[in-house]
Amino acid sequence: MQKHLIIIGGVAAGTKAASKARREDPDLKISLYTEEKYISYSACGLPYYISGTIQNEKKLLVRTSEDFKEKEHIDIYLQHRVTRIIPEKKAVMVKNLDMSEEFEKEYTCLLVATGSSPIMPPLAGINLKNIFKLKSIEDGIKIKQSVKSAKRAVIVGAGYIGLEMAEAFHELGIKTTIIERTSHILSTFDPDMTDQIRTYLEEEKDLKIITDDSVTGFIGDNKGNLIEIQTQNGQNIKADLAVIAVGVKPNTQIAREAGIKLGKSGAILVNERMQTNYPNIYAAGDCVETINRITNEQTWVPLGSTANKQGRVAAINITGGYAEFKGILGSMVVKIFDYTASKTGLNEKEAKNFGFNYEIAIVSHRDRSGYMPEAKGIILKVMADRKTGNFLGIQAIGKGDADKRVNVIATAITANMTVEKFIQTDLTYAPPYSSAIDPLLIATQILESKFKKGIGSISPQNLQKYLEKEKLCCVVDIRNSEEYESWHIEQAKNVLPKDLERIVAGENHKNILVCCDKGIDGYLKSLKLKKNGCKNVNFIDGGVNYLKNLPEYRK
Repeated sequence: MQKHLIIIGGVAAGTKAASKARREDPDLKISLYTEEKYISYSACGLPYYISGTIQNEKKLLVRTSEDFKEKEHIDIYLQHRVTRIIPEKKAVMVKNLDMSEEFEKEYTCLLVATGSSPIMPPLAGINLKNIFKLKSIEDGIKIKQSVKSAKRAVIVGAGYIGLEMAEAFHELGIKTTIIERTSHILSTFDPDMTDQIRTYLEEEKDLKIITDDSVTGFIGDNKGNLIEIQTQNGQNIKADLAVIAVGVKPNTQIAREAGIKLGKSGAILVNERMQTNYPNIYAAGDCVETINRITNEQTWVPLGSTANKQGRVAAINITGGYAEFKGILGSMVVKIFDYTASKTGLNEKEAKNFGFNYEIAIVSHRDRSGYMPEAKGIILKVMADRKTGNFLGIQAIGKGDADKRVNVIATAITANMTVEKFIQTDLTYAPPYSSAIDPLLIATQILESKFKKGIGSISPQNLQKYLEKEKLCCVVDIRNSEEYESWHIEQAKNVLPKDLERIVAGENHKNILVCCDKGIDGYLKSLKLKKNGCKNVNFIDGGVNYLKNLPEYRK
């Protein structure tokens, strides 16, 4: 009897598994059911379709159902909903949404790749016209039609999708407001990093960003069209359309009803081979939990890259091979106008919650040799464990090549490289691509000095605590007088490097905080002072270029 693989879901994990299973087993019967009208498409490209960067939605299609049938002999059933999994019969119930017919199909192996769905909060007026979610091509088409007549838009949620949509609306000349219930945008990053991006968005792109507030309801006109949005803090915001981008939830109802075990997050629990508690039922993609490779804890981070890798592993095991998915680091990147924001591993809040004794290095630098006309700024925030010397994470933002530094650290974490070993890494150099010493190596050298030489620093968050104790603290700004006058910490003294040791000697009863433009000169001067016997010296992480964009320091 011919073996039959049934796959539920067809965007990333499902289609990847189907193609890989076909390559592994040419004789396997493969059937894939999806509720959608399209299959194997890039949902991540939808904001660029809405903005007009991508002219036709068909450009987002990786392959059609006809491609799968003709080239790989895979049967794709569009607009077919699997309504029930019956493990004891090794069968599923399927409903043809076009014909309203229901039928039963038996399987040898089953892959659940049901993905995730946008969260639509149950607020008053949520069903008014021109209130959208963004997950499928159909969603993108609806929004694109609506923006033709829109002048004002509100985006609820300041995550990846929310900020990408803000750029799309801005490109279309639509006045845009973002509402975020938490204290900062891009909640997976540290606030001091995202505050840099917020300053850029508000000052250079004229976006209105509201944080620490939430939507309580939507008001429409007598035709059911959205006209206004109300918030918890009493704001009334006029809007012609709104996009709800507050997050997604795993689609697990059909799995739960079948007795498939779920994890702590509510997503499906699988082993390293992507098996559920039923040996012949596998799951992959946004609907499953996985392991965080740093903490070894279960986690749920829905990303298309992860879904593809998991679909491949599931297919190998389904067809009799052996493969494991070892987990994730949460690596991601998002384009925000001219900015790149990228990260991997833990942020500071997570590191604290998991009990790590960590150290950070913040470096503001050019992404390539500064004399190159295309050189652009990036900020790196690298974190490592004091006990083991292993990297815990990196966050990188800026107009330059931030993400390639994140990819390098993601590799280092996967390989269990320590900071000490990483410093020996032979990174490429040419002026158009990097500085002679890459900013990433500078950051790790600072970390090593903190570990081995006792050099200390003050983070932007802790600086305020020191400044409040002015009598016990002396801030010395070692930039030239012109740079100092353009912007400086209010309590800082302008001290030229040649006078630094003399001034420090006269203030040796205080905590000396050395400040420069990017954090690097301050580090080097502090290191020299430390070698010369000054014990109470620290430098300010990130320097003035970093501090001046934080809300508590902006004038």
